[in-house]
Amino acid sequence: MSSLKSAVIHKTPVTPPLAVTAKGIRIYIEDGREIIDAIGGAAVACIGSGHPKVVEAICEQAKKLQYTFHPQLTNEPTELLSTYVTTKTGTDVFAYMGFAAGGTEAVESAIKTARQYFYEQGQTQRVHFIGREVSYHGASYGTIALAYNTARRAPYEGQLDTKTFHHVGSCHYKRFKTEGESSEKFIERRRQELEAKFLELGPDTVIAYVAETIVGASSGVVLPPTGYYAAMKSVCDKYGALLIYDEVMCGMGRSGHYHAWQALNEPAPDIQAIAKGLGAGYAPIGAILASKKVIDGMRAGPGVWQHGYTYQAHPISSAASLAVQQVIAEEGLLANIQKQGALLGRLLEEGLYSRRYVKPFVFDIRGVGGFWAVEFDSSATINNVEVTLALGGKRLGPLIEAKCMQQGNMMIFGMSGGGSLDGTVGDHCMFAPAFNVTEDEIRLIADIFVNAVESVIDAGVTETAKAVFA
Repeated sequence: MSSLKSAVIHKTPVTPPLAVTAKGIRIYIEDGREIIDAIGGAAVACIGSGHPKVVEAICEQAKKLQYTFHPQLTNEPTELLSTYVTTKTGTDVFAYMGFAAGGTEAVESAIKTARQYFYEQGQTQRVHFIGREVSYHGASYGTIALAYNTARRAPYEGQLDTKTFHHVGSCHYKRFKTEGESSEKFIERRRQELEAKFLELGPDTVIAYVAETIVGASSGVVLPPTGYYAAMKSVCDKYGALLIYDEVMCGMGRSGHYHAWQALNEPAPDIQAIAKGLGAGYAPIGAILASKKVIDGMRAGPGVWQHGYTYQAHPISSAASLAVQQVIAEEGLLANIQKQGALLGRLLEEGLYSRRYVKPFVFDIRGVGGFWAVEFDSSATINNVEVTLALGGKRLGPLIEAKCMQQGNMMIFGMSGGGSLDGTVGDHCMFAPAFNVTEDEIRLIADIFVNAVESVIDAGVTETAKAVFA
């Protein structure tokens, strides 16, 4: 069996379409189709494909130095990239950048770095991490255990580390607030829940609270209410634990700001994982950013980051990523994606809320910068009658995703599993276009999506149910 055909296992064998070339947000398929990539692969391709500056940087670096093993040698593009990213944020925030080869590795690196920090401080009793329900942090055993999504965990239950990794409730205010609960009271309830978990485990045994700053695929671009992370940080500070942000998907400009916590006006973390937007898909790369406190604490011991991967600090990946970051700055792409993202949000609201049968099933439209999602319910109360869509046992998210491809040759994330406490129900569709997307492209994306949603939902509203709308 070839590697292509074995990449995804289906009950009925399916071979994914063969991509041949790409330019900007368009991918050209072997069969002649032109695919519009409205999700950036997996919120990765933040400057689209084929940017000449990045292509040139890759080629030039390959001519000079293609590989060094980082513990033995460093290399120029890695040093330049580290300086660029930490300086861009402010060295008073992040003093160190440690490299990996992707998002899962970045989160694993954050976990291990946090543990080493306390180990070097002699606080070896600190062994626990607290994550959140309905979350995603990666595909390794450690990151699956840190996250909590029932569907993703199911095949591995019984093997996951439940002694080290623990969980508190989601930050999804609109979905999980109690009746009449203000956002301030919701935050306080979550703060108390986190503190109770600290006390349950033993407050001096907790290493860190870990969260996706803006929740990605599991819940669909969930922004917590303002002040949420300040409250969570207060608990960490009270008991001497660290605050870790997973910005693999939402970071490096995806929010329209360099870091998502800046977009939310929340406090900086002690450690942050980054990946997707760092290299924009031109080369595999991930990293952690660590504060001076963490680095100084680790240097209390041997002064060595006791962690590494074969391809960390890869010269070609670093050269590509540095060029990506320079393109974002030189072409003013954060300002552009703020503008185009706001337009996308407005078009989604105007389009979906104006469709008679669609509006009742739209639970929420939300986003920031170039990161947007629409969350659906498959049932709604209409004129005091409960109406459930007839979908043939299928989920709305994947059906809409398939319809976007069928009607408009457009790729989005059509996910199910984001809407409930256990992560197995609820549907959302996500958008993460390139930062240099144009207004015309945004309008095309919104038009294809709204028409696809209407097609799927209209087909699911039975003739009997349509009478309820009258």
